[in-house]
Amino acid sequence: MIKFTIVTCTYNAANACQRTFDSVIAQTYPYVEHLMIDGNSKDGTLPLAWDYQEENAARESLHDISITSEPDRGLYDAMNKGISKATGDYILFLNAGDTFPNPDTLEQIANGIGDGEQLPAVLYGDTDIVDEHGKFIRHRRLSPPEELSWHSFKQGMLVCHQAFYARTDIAKQVPFDLKYRFSADVDWCIRIMKEAEKRELPMKNIGMVVANYLDEGMTTNNHKASLMERFQLMSRHYGFFTTLSMHFWFVLRTFLKK
Repeated sequence: MIKFTIVTCTYNAANACQRTFDSVIAQTYPYVEHLMIDGNSKDGTLPLAWDYQEENAARESLHDISITSEPDRGLYDAMNKGISKATGDYILFLNAGDTFPNPDTLEQIANGIGDGEQLPAVLYGDTDIVDEHGKFIRHRRLSPPEELSWHSFKQGMLVCHQAFYARTDIAKQVPFDLKYRFSADVDWCIRIMKEAEKRELPMKNIGMVVANYLDEGMTTNNHKASLMERFQLMSRHYGFFTTLSMHFWFVLRTFLKK
């Protein structure tokens, strides 16, 4: 049976992390490692995490929960720490406030891999957007294609990183690039898929919603900086003129929908 490593990176996230803990502990699939990588929180995040760890132990669950708390250089540095500690076959990232849609989500995903089937480089699916109370807002605007490749992201990040389960052996060779402040997750997914192509490994669409993503919003300044950074990394992977032409199409598509 395959094993999943879930990485949750936190910093002063007491108002959101409990939903994620509750969602993970409710998973019926037994082979789960949950790594909490905390950035030395000063609020109530760690007491909630310790309570979660104790509750899991009291249930005599097969889930393995590990908590690390120390200063870091930001979210993507914390994610890299999670990658280095991961022991599962697949690694996935759930931010504080993100959840699985159902208690049997991981079980369904695991059952979707046939006996004797070569483990795909990536398992991926759809994402729903929820509010701070976990209430459904909408389906994510971009939908994952039936067949995914690194070229697919020319059209935008068709699979968000919460719905992108990478084989851990590949992820350990492809850490997040810390030069990106806002878009290292996009770059990481593209590089994971490039490595999958190099190894001639398939990527599998699970065909279901695999994550609920917390709609946190972003300040205008960060949004502008994120867009500029995203353009630079897309140009790096796909070329300047291809990226420029695709952005013109994005603007035109938005205008035509109005």
